[in-house]
Amino acid sequence: MESFSPLTAALGGILIGLASAVLWLGNGRIAGISGIFGQLLPPAQTVVWRLVFLVALVAATALTALAFPQIGVGGVEPAQLAAPPAAWSVPTPIWLIAAGLLTGFGTKIGNGCTSGHGVCGLARLSFRSLVAVAVFFSVAILTVTLTGIV
Repeated sequence: MESFSPLTAALGGILIGLASAVLWLGNGRIAGISGIFGQLLPPAQTVVWRLVFLVALVAATALTALAFPQIGVGGVEPAQLAAPPAAWSVPTPIWLIAAGLLTGFGTKIGNGCTSGHGVCGLARLSFRSLVAVAVFFSVAILTVTLTGIV
């Protein structure tokens, strides 16, 4: 995190909030990525807006990375995948698959993800989202403490 900049963090937060507000006001939907993605397979009746939102999310990230490489993670150097702790001797692909599955399972039992609860739920003053965000942060702090990965 040696390249942290409050300006880029604030800009990112504003853009996330703006995207969430546009989706809520324009479509009446909460911008919870796990819910949006989770309803693609099997296709729901509302698959078009979900695809448009996800494609725009990825495209905007890619365009920003190309246009402004200096604001990415680590400055001008390309971002690296999070490798497992060396002492654990777990291959990186297995580490990433396990992390993805645990994240998906967590969003399913938590009835939402960090974007849905943390951005949209807290903005709506949802008590359930407040509890979920407290759990997210607690587990994140514990994970960083145990693994040493920031």
